[in-house]
Amino acid sequence: MDPFETQTTDLEQEDDIALADRMRAGREKILTEIHKRIIGQREVIDQTLLTLFVGGNSLIIGVPGLAKTLLIQTMAQVLDLKFARIQFTPDLMPSDITGTDIIQEDAATGGRKMVFAPGPVFTNILLADEINRTPPKTQSALLEAMQEHRVTVQGRTYTLEEPFFVFATQNPIELEGTYPLPEAQLDRFMFFIVIEHPPEEEELEVVRTTTGLVEPEYKHAVTGADLVAFQRLVRKVPVSEEVMRYALSIARTTRLKGDDAPEFRKWVAYGASVRAAQYLILGGKARAVTEGRYHVSFEDIRALAHPVLRHRVLLNFHAESEGITTDQIIDQLLELVPVPTSQM
Repeated sequence: MDPFETQTTDLEQEDDIALADRMRAGREKILTEIHKRIIGQREVIDQTLLTLFVGGNSLIIGVPGLAKTLLIQTMAQVLDLKFARIQFTPDLMPSDITGTDIIQEDAATGGRKMVFAPGPVFTNILLADEINRTPPKTQSALLEAMQEHRVTVQGRTYTLEEPFFVFATQNPIELEGTYPLPEAQLDRFMFFIVIEHPPEEEELEVVRTTTGLVEPEYKHAVTGADLVAFQRLVRKVPVSEEVMRYALSIARTTRLKGDDAPEFRKWVAYGASVRAAQYLILGGKARAVTEGRYHVSFEDIRALAHPVLRHRVLLNFHAESEGITTDQIIDQLLELVPVPTSQM
């Protein structure tokens, strides 16, 4: 079934309302536990949690030392989910990710047979650390897992345990020896999350709390089964026609050509894909529930435009030469696309 297949059931049943309440309460408990180790970075954490509630995958960009790895590892501990980390290097092979068949001796018969040895992708939360340091052939080993939640090795298909998420990281300053992710793989990430240096007081608190002996103990507020239930609930959240068209208009405006093209289009090589509108809506649904609403607002769509579009609006050489950033393009886009005056 297409993971973006439209759901028509509204949040009307008592069980759904109770589950929505549990999702909001669970989110607050997760935040409390994560902040035992991660100081600040509220927007980054919020976007990471939305990824979990939707059932997507996200790419996290930031310079070294900003707790990208620690955040995902801590989240796995808080949720009591299986966690695996792959350090992507130039010599990493696809089989190092998916696993491979090995020859094993059968103790009962004395004969030998091929046995599948699962790779680190067989987990709940997979951290693909510095994913752009390995060639595209190895990067592509994650595509089927990210999209279909399964892997195929030697013609045999193995289903991954639910829930399953991929969080990939990139270092934006050490570009030598890196391989840019193909657009097709970038498009499979729900969010492009940017993590930056915290304010001075938060940075001081980071130094204070990470240079002592105290190790936090986490309470497991939400289970993997809960996350799967939350993901199904999110898809039931109703969206008005106006909000749906607004999200679609944002994505389509990045692709306009000719006389209808906006001024910023001269800096854009390729506009956003259909997945942009899909993830704007799905992310908006999850955001609405976590804020205590049972419908998606225009503000939900606007709030998620930057992480959804950053890696889907590709700039050309003219933009790079003039120092134009994707975030600036998205700012102009949000000013240009009018917000409808009415909604559900």
